[in-house]
Amino acid sequence: MQVIVRGRNVQVTPALKEHAEKKAQHLERYFHRIDEVLVTQRTERNWNITDVTVQAGGLLFRAEERSNDPFVAVDMAMEKLERQMKTFKDRRATLSREMSNRTLSAAPETAEVPPGAEGVTAEATEGSNSRRIIRRKRFLLKPMPLEEAVMQMELLGHDFFVFSNAETEQVNVLYKRNDGNYGLIEPEV
Repeated sequence: MQVIVRGRNVQVTPALKEHAEKKAQHLERYFHRIDEVLVTQRTERNWNITDVTVQAGGLLFRAEERSNDPFVAVDMAMEKLERQMKTFKDRRATLSREMSNRTLSAAPETAEVPPGAEGVTAEATEGSNSRRIIRRKRFLLKPMPLEEAVMQMELLGHDFFVFSNAETEQVNVLYKRNDGNYGLIEPEV
């Protein structure tokens, strides 16, 4: 397991680095195939914020915590990750059973269009400078089955998940609907 501790706009002390590495070793109790643990420490408005991302066997676990003390922020983030990893095995079994009993499918030939979205054009959005892209993420698209994509989305706590579908070999978007079910967006070729 590789543990990387870095600071963003803050100098990471050797004591904090050692503390984070020691806490990261505890995660191996819950998940044995941990590839990398990335601990990022930063400060914002007198808060010490710790962001921990764990890559384990193709899965991502993530936690972010803030505190006045950087050591406490690391402890809280690691505890949050431990809880995520501890419940992972239970969720995996439950989701596998649910997915085998229920099939995911997109709507037959119709797609839901939000009210008022029909008239939005590129020209209308160019004129308004109130919305900008403020964050850009890049990630490796690993081919995975639909069931694994559902688990990954749930683990990350996101409402949507972009993945490469192992069955169709195309990029798909999985999203959580308001009724609690899932939707799948597949491109037409």
